[in-house]
Amino acid sequence: MTPTSTSTDPIRVVVWGENRHEQINPVVQGIYPDGMHSTIAEGITRLLGDDVTVSTRVLDEPEHGMTEETLAETDVLLWWGHTAHEEVSDEVVERIQRHVLEGMGIIVLHSGHHSKIFRRLMGTTCSLRWRNDNDRELVWTVDPRHPIAEGVPQPLIIPGQEMYGEYFDIPEPDELIFISSFSGGEVFRSGITYRRGHGRVFYFSPGDEIYPVYHHPDVQRVIANGVRWARPTHARESYLVTPMYLSGDFDRPVLTGPDGLIDYYTRELIEPRGTGA
Repeated sequence: MTPTSTSTDPIRVVVWGENRHEQINPVVQGIYPDGMHSTIAEGITRLLGDDVTVSTRVLDEPEHGMTEETLAETDVLLWWGHTAHEEVSDEVVERIQRHVLEGMGIIVLHSGHHSKIFRRLMGTTCSLRWRNDNDRELVWTVDPRHPIAEGVPQPLIIPGQEMYGEYFDIPEPDELIFISSFSGGEVFRSGITYRRGHGRVFYFSPGDEIYPVYHHPDVQRVIANGVRWARPTHARESYLVTPMYLSGDFDRPVLTGPDGLIDYYTRELIEPRGTGA
Protein backbone atom coordinates (compact mmCIF):
# COMPACT_ATOMS: atom_id res chain seq x y z
CA MET A 1 0.00 0.00 0.00
CA THR A 2 1.16 3.54 -0.74
CA PRO A 3 1.27 5.71 2.40
CA THR A 4 -1.29 8.47 2.56
CA SER A 5 -1.75 11.35 4.97
CA THR A 6 -4.05 10.78 7.91
CA SER A 7 -6.94 13.02 8.87
CA THR A 8 -4.58 14.97 11.16
CA ASP A 9 -1.75 15.36 8.62
CA PRO A 10 -1.61 18.25 6.15
CA ILE A 11 -3.27 17.45 2.82
CA ARG A 12 -0.53 17.07 0.22
CA VAL A 13 -1.68 19.09 -2.79
CA VAL A 14 -0.09 19.45 -6.23
CA VAL A 15 -1.42 22.08 -8.65
CA TRP A 16 -0.59 21.19 -12.26
CA GLY A 17 -0.66 23.92 -14.90
CA GLU A 18 -0.11 23.76 -18.62
CA ASN A 19 1.65 27.16 -18.33
CA ARG A 20 1.61 27.98 -22.03
CA HIS A 21 -0.73 30.99 -22.21
CA GLU A 22 1.30 32.70 -19.50
CA GLN A 23 4.41 32.49 -21.69
CA ILE A 24 2.97 34.01 -24.88
CA ASN A 25 -0.14 36.08 -24.09
CA PRO A 26 0.49 39.50 -22.49
CA VAL A 27 -3.10 39.65 -21.21
CA VAL A 28 -2.63 36.41 -19.32
CA GLN A 29 0.80 37.49 -18.14
CA GLY A 30 -0.73 40.64 -16.68
CA ILE A 31 -3.40 38.71 -14.78
CA TYR A 32 -1.23 35.77 -13.72
CA PRO A 33 2.42 36.95 -13.77
CA ASP A 34 3.55 33.81 -11.91
CA GLY A 35 1.18 31.49 -13.76
CA MET A 36 -2.38 30.37 -13.06
CA HIS A 37 -1.03 27.37 -11.18
CA SER A 38 0.71 29.69 -8.70
CA THR A 39 -2.43 31.78 -8.13
CA ILE A 40 -4.52 28.64 -7.57
CA ALA A 41 -1.89 27.28 -5.18
CA GLU A 42 -1.74 30.58 -3.26
CA GLY A 43 -5.52 30.60 -2.82
CA ILE A 44 -5.52 27.08 -1.39
CA THR A 45 -2.68 27.92 0.98
CA ARG A 46 -4.34 31.15 2.15
CA LEU A 47 -7.64 29.45 2.92
CA LEU A 48 -6.42 26.13 4.33
CA GLY A 49 -3.17 27.26 5.94
CA ASP A 50 -1.41 24.60 7.98
CA ASP A 51 -3.95 22.00 6.86
CA VAL A 52 -2.17 21.72 3.50
CA THR A 53 1.21 21.56 1.86
CA VAL A 54 0.97 22.86 -1.71
CA SER A 55 3.41 22.58 -4.60
CA THR A 56 3.11 23.17 -8.36
CA ARG A 57 4.14 21.32 -11.51
CA VAL A 58 3.95 22.33 -15.19
CA LEU A 59 3.75 20.64 -18.56
CA ASP A 60 7.33 21.27 -19.67
CA GLU A 61 8.96 19.58 -16.70
CA PRO A 62 10.38 16.06 -17.21
CA GLU A 63 7.46 13.60 -17.26
CA HIS A 64 5.28 16.75 -17.05
CA GLY A 65 6.16 16.84 -13.36
CA MET A 66 3.96 13.79 -12.82
CA THR A 67 6.58 11.27 -11.75
CA GLU A 68 5.69 8.12 -9.88
CA GLU A 69 7.33 9.55 -6.77
CA THR A 70 5.36 12.81 -6.96
CA LEU A 71 2.01 11.09 -7.45
CA ALA A 72 2.68 8.58 -4.66
CA GLU A 73 3.11 11.54 -2.29
CA THR A 74 0.07 13.50 -3.55
CA ASP A 75 -3.31 13.40 -1.83
CA VAL A 76 -5.08 15.79 -4.21
CA LEU A 77 -4.01 16.78 -7.73
CA LEU A 78 -5.48 19.87 -9.44
CA TRP A 79 -5.33 20.02 -13.25
CA TRP A 80 -5.59 23.01 -15.61
CA GLY A 81 -4.89 22.59 -19.33
CA HIS A 82 -6.13 24.07 -22.58
CA THR A 83 -4.04 24.22 -25.76
CA ALA A 84 -1.60 21.37 -25.22
CA HIS A 85 -3.74 18.43 -24.08
CA GLU A 86 -2.25 16.15 -26.72
CA GLU A 87 1.30 16.90 -25.55
CA VAL A 88 0.65 15.04 -22.31
CA SER A 89 2.05 11.56 -22.79
CA ASP A 90 -0.26 8.57 -22.61
CA GLU A 91 2.14 6.94 -20.16
CA VAL A 92 1.67 9.83 -17.73
CA VAL A 93 -2.11 9.76 -18.21
CA GLU A 94 -2.18 6.05 -17.37
CA ARG A 95 -0.01 6.71 -14.32
CA ILE A 96 -2.34 9.45 -13.04
CA GLN A 97 -5.41 7.30 -13.68
CA ARG A 98 -3.86 4.45 -11.69
CA HIS A 99 -3.22 6.73 -8.74
CA VAL A 100 -6.79 8.06 -8.87
CA LEU A 101 -8.14 4.52 -8.90
CA GLU A 102 -5.91 3.72 -5.94
CA GLY A 103 -7.27 6.66 -3.93
CA MET A 104 -5.69 9.97 -4.99
CA GLY A 105 -8.21 12.81 -5.38
CA ILE A 106 -8.24 14.92 -8.55
CA ILE A 107 -9.82 18.32 -9.26
CA VAL A 108 -10.13 19.21 -12.95
CA LEU A 109 -10.60 22.90 -13.74
CA HIS A 110 -12.23 24.75 -16.65
CA SER A 111 -10.80 23.68 -20.03
CA GLY A 112 -9.31 20.62 -18.37
CA HIS A 113 -12.62 19.03 -19.40
CA HIS A 114 -10.86 18.13 -22.66
CA SER A 115 -7.68 16.90 -20.99
CA LYS A 116 -6.60 13.34 -21.64
CA ILE A 117 -6.91 12.43 -17.97
CA PHE A 118 -10.49 13.73 -17.60
CA ARG A 119 -11.62 12.05 -20.81
CA ARG A 120 -9.96 8.84 -19.63
CA LEU A 121 -11.72 8.98 -16.29
CA MET A 122 -15.10 9.84 -17.87
CA GLY A 123 -14.96 7.53 -20.90
CA THR A 124 -16.73 10.15 -23.08
CA THR A 125 -15.72 13.07 -25.34
CA CYS A 126 -16.42 15.63 -22.56
CA SER A 127 -17.33 18.14 -25.30
CA LEU A 128 -19.54 21.18 -24.65
CA ARG A 129 -20.88 24.41 -26.18
CA TRP A 130 -18.89 27.61 -25.64
CA ARG A 131 -18.43 31.25 -26.58
CA ASN A 132 -15.95 33.75 -25.23
CA ASP A 133 -17.27 37.30 -25.01
CA ASN A 134 -16.79 38.41 -21.39
CA ASP A 135 -20.20 37.23 -20.20
CA ARG A 136 -21.35 37.31 -16.59
CA GLU A 137 -21.60 33.86 -15.00
CA LEU A 138 -23.95 33.10 -12.13
CA VAL A 139 -22.96 29.91 -10.31
CA TRP A 140 -26.03 28.54 -8.55
CA THR A 141 -25.68 26.07 -5.69
CA VAL A 142 -28.12 23.18 -6.11
CA ASP A 143 -26.73 21.04 -3.28
CA PRO A 144 -26.25 23.52 -0.41
CA ARG A 145 -25.43 20.83 2.15
CA HIS A 146 -22.53 19.44 0.15
CA PRO A 147 -19.16 20.24 1.81
CA ILE A 148 -17.83 21.76 -1.42
CA ALA A 149 -20.62 24.38 -1.23
CA GLU A 150 -19.79 25.44 2.33
CA GLY A 151 -19.45 29.21 2.62
CA VAL A 152 -20.23 29.81 -1.07
CA PRO A 153 -22.72 32.67 -1.76
CA GLN A 154 -25.95 32.07 -3.64
CA PRO A 155 -25.31 32.78 -6.41
CA LEU A 156 -21.56 33.07 -6.85
CA ILE A 157 -21.18 35.97 -9.31
CA ILE A 158 -18.31 36.06 -11.79
CA PRO A 159 -18.40 39.40 -13.67
CA GLY A 160 -16.50 38.24 -16.76
CA GLN A 161 -16.01 34.72 -17.99
CA GLU A 162 -16.09 32.37 -20.96
CA MET A 163 -19.49 30.74 -21.46
CA TYR A 164 -19.70 26.97 -21.17
CA GLY A 165 -23.11 25.50 -22.03
CA GLU A 166 -25.01 22.26 -22.39
CA TYR A 167 -24.90 19.73 -23.82
CA PHE A 168 -21.88 18.61 -21.77
CA ASP A 169 -20.97 15.08 -22.90
CA ILE A 170 -20.17 13.47 -19.57
CA PRO A 171 -21.55 10.48 -17.66
CA GLU A 172 -24.31 11.17 -15.17
CA PRO A 173 -22.53 12.82 -12.22
CA ASP A 174 -22.56 11.17 -8.83
CA GLU A 175 -23.36 14.59 -7.37
CA LEU A 176 -24.43 17.86 -8.99
CA ILE A 177 -23.37 20.78 -6.77
CA PHE A 178 -23.39 23.85 -9.05
CA ILE A 179 -25.25 24.94 -12.19
CA SER A 180 -24.16 28.09 -14.04
CA SER A 181 -26.31 30.46 -16.09
CA PHE A 182 -25.34 33.09 -18.67
CA SER A 183 -26.92 36.08 -20.41
CA GLY A 184 -27.70 34.11 -23.56
CA GLY A 185 -29.96 31.78 -21.57
CA GLU A 186 -27.38 29.00 -21.49
CA VAL A 187 -26.96 26.75 -18.46
CA PHE A 188 -24.12 24.43 -17.54
CA ARG A 189 -23.39 21.74 -14.95
CA SER A 190 -20.41 23.63 -13.58
CA GLY A 191 -19.66 21.69 -10.38
CA ILE A 192 -19.89 17.90 -10.42
CA THR A 193 -18.34 14.95 -8.61
CA TYR A 194 -17.54 11.33 -9.36
CA ARG A 195 -15.96 8.37 -7.67
CA ARG A 196 -13.48 6.47 -9.78
CA GLY A 197 -12.12 3.40 -8.09
CA HIS A 198 -11.04 4.50 -4.63
CA GLY A 199 -10.49 8.12 -5.74
CA ARG A 200 -12.71 11.17 -5.81
CA VAL A 201 -13.08 13.47 -8.84
CA PHE A 202 -14.37 17.07 -8.78
CA TYR A 203 -14.83 19.13 -11.94
CA PHE A 204 -15.35 22.90 -11.59
CA SER A 205 -15.72 24.96 -14.75
CA PRO A 206 -15.08 28.68 -13.97
CA GLY A 207 -11.55 29.77 -14.90
CA ASP A 208 -10.73 30.94 -18.44
CA GLU A 209 -7.18 32.28 -18.72
CA ILE A 210 -8.01 35.80 -19.97
CA TYR A 211 -10.16 36.67 -16.93
CA PRO A 212 -9.01 36.99 -13.29
CA VAL A 213 -11.32 34.20 -12.15
CA TYR A 214 -8.75 32.44 -9.96
CA HIS A 215 -8.25 35.67 -7.99
CA HIS A 216 -11.98 35.61 -7.11
CA PRO A 217 -12.27 34.82 -3.38
CA ASP A 218 -15.43 32.74 -3.78
CA VAL A 219 -13.88 30.67 -6.59
CA GLN A 220 -10.87 30.13 -4.33
CA ARG A 221 -13.27 29.00 -1.60
CA VAL A 222 -14.87 26.40 -3.88
CA ILE A 223 -11.46 25.04 -4.87
CA ALA A 224 -10.27 24.89 -1.26
CA ASN A 225 -13.46 23.09 -0.26
CA GLY A 226 -12.88 20.70 -3.14
CA VAL A 227 -9.40 19.91 -1.84
CA ARG A 228 -10.82 19.00 1.57
CA TRP A 229 -13.52 16.84 -0.03
CA ALA A 230 -11.23 15.03 -2.49
CA ARG A 231 -8.52 14.00 -0.05
CA PRO A 232 -8.16 10.22 0.43
CA THR A 233 -9.82 8.70 3.45
CA HIS A 234 -7.86 5.43 3.38
CA ALA A 235 -4.36 4.28 2.53
CA ARG A 236 -3.75 3.70 -1.18
CA GLU A 237 -4.25 0.19 -2.44
CA SER A 238 -4.01 -1.40 -5.84
CA TYR A 239 -7.21 -1.24 -7.88
CA LEU A 240 -6.09 -2.81 -11.13
CA VAL A 241 -4.99 -6.26 -9.94
CA THR A 242 -7.70 -8.76 -9.01
CA PRO A 243 -6.40 -10.70 -5.99
CA MET A 244 -7.12 -14.29 -5.03
CA TYR A 245 -8.63 -15.37 -1.71
CA LEU A 246 -8.04 -18.68 0.01
CA SER A 247 -11.05 -20.68 1.15
CA GLY A 248 -12.22 -19.50 4.54
CA ASP A 249 -9.81 -16.53 4.62
CA PHE A 250 -11.62 -13.68 2.89
CA ASP A 251 -9.88 -10.91 4.80
CA ARG A 252 -6.45 -11.55 3.29
CA PRO A 253 -6.02 -11.23 -0.50
CA VAL A 254 -3.10 -13.11 -2.01
CA LEU A 255 -1.19 -13.18 -5.27
CA THR A 256 0.82 -15.89 -6.98
CA GLY A 257 4.57 -15.40 -7.18
CA PRO A 258 7.48 -17.48 -8.48
CA ASP A 259 8.01 -19.02 -5.03
CA GLY A 260 4.36 -19.52 -4.09
CA LEU A 261 1.52 -17.45 -2.65
CA ILE A 262 2.33 -13.98 -1.34
CA ASP A 263 0.39 -11.47 0.74
CA TYR A 264 -1.32 -8.92 -1.54
CA TYR A 265 -0.27 -5.94 0.58
CA THR A 266 3.08 -6.86 2.12
CA ARG A 267 4.33 -9.06 -0.77
CA GLU A 268 5.64 -11.51 1.82
CA LEU A 269 5.63 -15.25 1.11
CA ILE A 270 2.81 -16.98 2.98
CA GLU A 271 2.72 -20.37 1.28
CA PRO A 272 5.71 -21.89 -0.57
CA ARG A 273 5.07 -23.35 -4.00
CA GLY A 274 4.03 -26.98 -3.97
CA THR A 275 2.59 -27.12 -0.49
CA GLY A 276 -1.02 -26.80 -1.72
CA ALA A 277 -3.83 -24.58 -0.51
